[in-house]
Amino acid sequence: MKDRITLAILIIFLWIFLIIFQKYIPAPSSIYIVLGFMAFYAILIQTAQYHQKRKLKKHPIKLDNTYEPFVSILIPAHNEENVIENTLLNILSVDYNKYEIIVIDDRSTDNTAFVLNKLSQKYPEKVKYYTRKEDAFPGKSAVLNEAIQTVQGEVICVFDADAKINPDFFKKILPYLADPDTGAVQARKVISNKDINLLTRCQNNEYALDTHFQRGRDAIRGAVELRGNGQLIKKEALIDVKGWNNYSITDDLDISTRLHLKNWDIRFCIDTEVYEEGVVKFLPLLKQRRRWVEGSIRRYLDYFTPVLFSRDVSLRVSLDMLAYISEFVLPLWLVFEWCIQGFKIIRGVEHNILSSLTVIPAIFIFFLFGLIYSLRKYNKLGLFQAIKQAIETVIYVVIIWPPLVSFIVFKIIFMQRTMDWGKTVHGLESSSELTEEFN
Repeated sequence: MKDRITLAILIIFLWIFLIIFQKYIPAPSSIYIVLGFMAFYAILIQTAQYHQKRKLKKHPIKLDNTYEPFVSILIPAHNEENVIENTLLNILSVDYNKYEIIVIDDRSTDNTAFVLNKLSQKYPEKVKYYTRKEDAFPGKSAVLNEAIQTVQGEVICVFDADAKINPDFFKKILPYLADPDTGAVQARKVISNKDINLLTRCQNNEYALDTHFQRGRDAIRGAVELRGNGQLIKKEALIDVKGWNNYSITDDLDISTRLHLKNWDIRFCIDTEVYEEGVVKFLPLLKQRRRWVEGSIRRYLDYFTPVLFSRDVSLRVSLDMLAYISEFVLPLWLVFEWCIQGFKIIRGVEHNILSSLTVIPAIFIFFLFGLIYSLRKYNKLGLFQAIKQAIETVIYVVIIWPPLVSFIVFKIIFMQRTMDWGKTVHGLESSSELTEEFN
């Protein structure tokens, strides 16, 4: 109810502000102001990365490669018979010895438990698993909170059931946690099946753009965010924030915010990757992104006041977190702007619908340049391919993002809140040897 009231008040305020604003400044200037702010922020983090690179050339900072804590690897799994064996075998091949793997079988109805039992017998020193009770609290956060009661590690690493990493993953990422002020670190995410179709390619390109912004946030020591898969958190920091929030459907974003509110730094590791499967079909992708959008908006509603006024949060981190609200404000602003112009047309009064529509190409160009840069730098594409794929990805984002944001705002205000993990199906095109043996 609190989320509902808060969001409704914000929406009413935004609508009134737009109407008053347009009396003094012609449409669509208000939207261009938001877009200008986003452009300024993009330039800021790009400049910060450039400055950081120059500084490191003159005065290299060596990470503490002697930091080798015991790591507890947690893998929540629900009906993951097709991928879990390959994921575990991949992790078992890492060039690091101080770790344990705990797989939490979240009441699977397929052969996941059979696969896990076989692997735990084969690798008893490293692989453990247990199955949750039928009446257990739903959601990934609850799964992780159960698991941390049994871990031995100083550091908790969370992987999705379809994750793949390189052998040197821990040797490259753990030094980021050597700083006592750092509570967590996120690896760069890459789509492993990016070449399957347009959707998976666009998802991989999204991750490249996210890498660019995460690096920028790291460069300014801003509010770097965890991304669920390939995240490492110190147990000390987890205890400080009282674990994951069982009522959040985006556990990574929620705990990122609470870590920052407790003045823990979160770092971004560009030196190693975690690979995951992209969603290959449109409707499952829409369901996944719906969960991401809803969880992110609810996160801002839950922590907006502490982010603004907490004494434990630096001004730099607060401003960085607030800057990212624009990714939700802009789509709503666009919808409201067009609604206002539509009402003016219906009433037969002077309107600016054509000038308002010019915002679309402006947004297109803004994201296009960011994507081209990211695809060239992180995905190593040639100029022609980078431009082609950037255009595809911008169209994909414009099709998905504004309608989803609008729908989720409506859902939060008018519909019942649900605790839906929104599971993504993995391994549609593969199966493990153990699963085939069972069948």
